[in-house]
Amino acid sequence: MTSDTFGIGELARATGTKVETVRWYERIGLLAAPARTGGNYRAYGRQHLERLSFVRRARDLGFSLEQVRELLRLSDQQDRPCEEVDLIARGHLAEVERKVADLIALGNELRQIIGQCGHGTVAECRIIEALSPL
Repeated sequence: MTSDTFGIGELARATGTKVETVRWYERIGLLAAPARTGGNYRAYGRQHLERLSFVRRARDLGFSLEQVRELLRLSDQQDRPCEEVDLIARGHLAEVERKVADLIALGNELRQIIGQCGHGTVAECRIIEALSPL
């Protein structure tokens, strides 16, 4: 490849993405299909690198594929107000905060169950008892 283009392996390494994932993002339309070389290899450009980096960062932050798709659509419209972007990010933050609260509650419940352990036999184990449905 030239200094202006990347093979799929180079693109994957540069963004920390698996080759299979790059191909999948192409199939679902998050990444435009690249030009092909004379040998029919994919030849990605700088715009592919930037877009895939965006997708990768958004996914690392936990945005869903549909949210990423919408954020990409909005990012392509540079002159628009960013209110819709803000709404997506705030909605995602609310979901993350809900999950964190659920995990804290789960941790507290597990601490309580573990705290009841008398270190006796399994037959009298409070942890097993707490997990038993009846």
